Amino acid sequence: MTAYEIIRKKRDGRELGAAEIRWLVRSFLDGTVTDYQMSALFMATFFAGMTQAETETLTVAMLESGEVLDLADVSGPKVDKHSTGGVGDKLSLVAGPIAAAAGVRVPMVSGRGLGHTGGTLDKLEAIPGLRTDLPPEEMRRVVSDVGLSIVGQSPRMAPADLRMYALRDVTATVDCVPLIVASILSKKLAAGLDALVLDVKVGRGAFMGDLGRARILARALATTASGLGLRSTAVLTDMDTPLGLAVGNALEVTEAVEVLRGRGPGDVRELGLFLAARMVLLGGLARELGEAAVAAETALDSGRALDVFMRFVRAQGGDTAFLEGGRGLPSAPIVREVPARSSGYVTAIDALEIGLASVGVGAGRTVAGEAVDHAVGVVISAPVGSRVEAGDPVALVHAADETRAAVALRRVGEAFSFGDRAPEPKGRVLEVLESA
Repeated sequence: MTAYEIIRKKRDGRELGAAEIRWLVRSFLDGTVTDYQMSALFMATFFAGMTQAETETLTVAMLESGEVLDLADVSGPKVDKHSTGGVGDKLSLVAGPIAAAAGVRVPMVSGRGLGHTGGTLDKLEAIPGLRTDLPPEEMRRVVSDVGLSIVGQSPRMAPADLRMYALRDVTATVDCVPLIVASILSKKLAAGLDALVLDVKVGRGAFMGDLGRARILARALATTASGLGLRSTAVLTDMDTPLGLAVGNALEVTEAVEVLRGRGPGDVRELGLFLAARMVLLGGLARELGEAAVAAETALDSGRALDVFMRFVRAQGGDTAFLEGGRGLPSAPIVREVPARSSGYVTAIDALEIGLASVGVGAGRTVAGEAVDHAVGVVISAPVGSRVEAGDPVALVHAADETRAAVALRRVGEAFSFGDRAPEPKGRVLEVLESA
């Protein structure tokens, strides 16, 4: 068995055997298969695709490359929520605490932002002292004690995925569906889950720009999860417009906390509750969705979800002063208003442009490993449907210097579209692929 033979086989559109896939993953980790050979295989897979059997075998091979978190001694259903990434997507900080307050155990393995989408770990690290690099043993303790732990991928957890993703990122093969599926599910299965809710973003601010491609990814994720014994529900949600009003790490933490306090933007609250209810249902803590929705809403409105979030922050070393009226999160020294280009109703806000503007002031990264500025970003003050006059502020740019602020002001201003009539309100949920 050689890498050359396997690459040629996939290049020619033939199905790889289970033994070939397992050998390939093992040999890539031990250096027998080189980066350039694996890159060639990724590109061949991008064009030739993989069968369901190949995708499942690859997922298991990546999972078995490292340790699986043993949560057998943690009582309660273990359910996570995964998002494919969007602009202003702080839902892990909302749905996770709500589900945990409703009785679900949430061992969440999250990632960092890259490109125009934000990362949950970057948001959490805006909280002074909070650690996202917990070893598996400590994560287990936090899940058991608090009900929620959010960490980054441990080097001991699906290490093949860590190396393979880094290579995909520089070879234009990130958006290959079978490779996405294996990457996501190998990490999630390594966290010892019973079930998983998948939030697949669709639109301008998502990696999947059209509904058709997003539906293909959602079905592939749900089918593969089911084939490997993991219960799942995939929810397709709109990402043409930024989620909520805040885009940027500390700004999004503040907004998430507002939602946990019973305030904040309606779309974040509604989608957070929707996803948390699905987590409750998949965890077997409700007999039907209506009952699960009531449990989620009660967990939020009673203040229990905010209490879970506060205990989670403390358990992972974070300073909760910002939750208790003390010193706040990092704040930018420069805040500039973005004026409306014309009068009328705000008919659209381009999520991609807002995301890129936020990255431009330093809230995100364009190269893996690049540092981010937790204080900066964009806050929308005139959401879709608002009536404004020319020159009225439609957003605020938070920046560290005037040069970056000026560039972001122009970009954010151009992201807003105006018209004579208010658009019809629409929800975020587009489709649901029921549990498989």
